[in-house]
Amino acid sequence: MSGKRCQLQRWPPLTFSGTGSADCRGAGRGAACVARARTVSKGTTEHQGSKHGGRGYHPASCRPPLAPLLRPCLHWLLWHRADITAVTTRGWTAAHLSAIRGQDACMQALVLSGADLTAKDDRLCSPAHLAAAHGHSFTLQAILRSGVDTNGTDQNGWQPIHYAAFHGRLGCLQLLARWGATVEEADYSGNAPAHLAAREGHLHCLKFLLSKVPSMTQALEARNNERKTPKELAQRFFKESVVQYINGVEYERDHPEEQENLAFPAHVAAFKSDLVTLRKLVESGIININERDDKGATPLHKAAGQGHIECVQWLLEMGADYNITNEAGETPKDVARRFAQLAAVKLLGGNVDVDSDEELHDDDPSFFEIHGVEGSTDRMDNLNLDSAEKKKARMRAYKKLKTFERLRDIAKSNYTQLGGILEEDNQRKREQKASENMIRELEEQLQYERLRREKMEIQMDEYRVQIAHLRGCLEKMTPASNPPNLSESYKEKKKAKKKTAAPHSSNGVFVRRVSDK
Repeated sequence: MSGKRCQLQRWPPLTFSGTGSADCRGAGRGAACVARARTVSKGTTEHQGSKHGGRGYHPASCRPPLAPLLRPCLHWLLWHRADITAVTTRGWTAAHLSAIRGQDACMQALVLSGADLTAKDDRLCSPAHLAAAHGHSFTLQAILRSGVDTNGTDQNGWQPIHYAAFHGRLGCLQLLARWGATVEEADYSGNAPAHLAAREGHLHCLKFLLSKVPSMTQALEARNNERKTPKELAQRFFKESVVQYINGVEYERDHPEEQENLAFPAHVAAFKSDLVTLRKLVESGIININERDDKGATPLHKAAGQGHIECVQWLLEMGADYNITNEAGETPKDVARRFAQLAAVKLLGGNVDVDSDEELHDDDPSFFEIHGVEGSTDRMDNLNLDSAEKKKARMRAYKKLKTFERLRDIAKSNYTQLGGILEEDNQRKREQKASENMIRELEEQLQYERLRREKMEIQMDEYRVQIAHLRGCLEKMTPASNPPNLSESYKEKKKAKKKTAAPHSSNGVFVRRVSDK
């Protein structure tokens, strides 16, 4: 700390949905993390009560400029067996504060240390509820990976998906839906996530929720305990964009004859991922590749919304315009993002310049022109910046990332020079050892085959000697006399028979006997 005195920090209150608000100041008024660590090292208990109402120091509640020291301080406290079950007057544990501040690294460390992620505060909110409410999707993912139930409720019957819908956290909403959260579950007041999104005017969240329900009509006609539908709640709180969207959906439902049909075969083919039909229609000139339907959507909108990567890639290769907007003002990339088709978003977002194949470098100004999820209120504290300030912030973050990478390489080099062994070196040694074992086995097999070949050659030499000996014995034997020809002996025997039969049959007369009747 270079001799500077650690000052107390006052935390701003954190407002949640529902009745009342929650104040995080009770746990964060302790001294800074390093000073607290020194106090612990001097013998003070980590979970000792503080005068501000917190039972212990929660490093997850630390804010800049002490944020870089947060993770090592937390590891130090966990190593010295700090009480991870200590709670504040609000009932918040260290896991709750990590979820509030979006400290996913601290959350992972707490998970590895056995922290209870199902612990509830005084409003029965778990860390998953708080992470979803504040839009920290990475922290929420760390919580869900530990096996936490996505459908846990608080005192109002709100699940994490209700918090994400109410606060417009589209990223958390998509993450929870992917992890099996129920998108139609109602709270104790009968409000489904669609009611909360419509009430607060979060159109992108409402569109995503309606895309995940089995029946869009049933979701829009569902009423809470006050007999209010999502449309009526939007009208009550003057959310015009939501009202217009619901009116359009209801018009399509009431006029099915005007909905999309075979009048737009290319759109149907792109929607169903029928690339063969789509290619025939475009290549034959029957339809234009950028043809719009009655909603202003192109085939690229349909393919991107369904995540059909092959169709999207083929349309882009054929020159489809990915900057065309439909009646809702959405480009194909916006439609893909709304339906959480991440592969399609990446494919569409990578086409910065179709006519140029040059890669962008970090010194190119357009390199940092990357935006988050449109319409999402994740990271609400950054929304007050304009595009130029966001771009500068990205540039600073990128430079800091490069600096950290360089420092990491230097640290690795110093570690190896001091005799340390990196995981990469261990992996390389394991691979080298496996290769040596394989080579040794092959050499043993080769030696066995060589000995076997030598034995077979010796047997072949012995067989050759025996064959030569037998051949010599055959040559020494006298050849036998040739037997007389059968045909000649047969002729001689026949002549001898004729000579013996001639005296009896010479001058003979045949006499015919006639029998007396």
